[in-house]
Amino acid sequence: MSLKNLFFVTISLFFFSEITAQRNYDEYNQLGIFGGFNIFDINTSNFNTNSGNGFSAGFVTRGDVYNNFDLEYGVSFHQNQLGIFGRDFANPLNNFDEQYINYELSSVQVKLLGGYNIIRHHLSIDAGPVLNVNGKLKLKDESFNNYVLDGYDTLKASDIDNVSRVHFHLATGITAGLKNFKVNAQYQYGVSNLFDRFNDQEALSSSKPEGGFKGNTSTIIIGAYLYF
Repeated sequence: MSLKNLFFVTISLFFFSEITAQRNYDEYNQLGIFGGFNIFDINTSNFNTNSGNGFSAGFVTRGDVYNNFDLEYGVSFHQNQLGIFGRDFANPLNNFDEQYINYELSSVQVKLLGGYNIIRHHLSIDAGPVLNVNGKLKLKDESFNNYVLDGYDTLKASDIDNVSRVHFHLATGITAGLKNFKVNAQYQYGVSNLFDRFNDQEALSSSKPEGGFKGNTSTIIIGAYLYF
């Protein structure tokens, strides 16, 4: 199933559960939309990375649970970029160019966050798990396909696209604002290994570092919620 199809199926389930929730709860329970600006990187000792930007957008619902605690459930689409350093050893006419090569990673997320209201409905601290399903790590410009990645003799920029797909993130953040409009700052750490699939690929075995390939995503999201 493609990311696009997965996103639409998840959205449909989201709206079904929201309609059910609206029927069953008379307390504070809101449906809204979310948009955000992302700062994305991969924590790894295997590659020389440079953080990049991205965006996120989706749907969210937030409702009371008990006393000062509430629950946030959302589905969203994320598109992030980052740079990985490489060199063009094969082209002396290009002066053996070296630079950060731009990659793009798209994903769909389902989050379930618990919130503690410091000021009820206006200021809360949020934390919880996030399920992340991503596509391949794609080169933004295929002219960099044959660049050799920093720290390797033969590992090319195009060799590392087939990253692991399903991941578990932990998220924490703070949300503040009015009843129908809020801003949010959130940090997500990818607990699972984004590069785990590399360790099983025969084509990468000669470049496999001691201890295997390992990388954990790190994302800062600055966004806004609009509730209906």
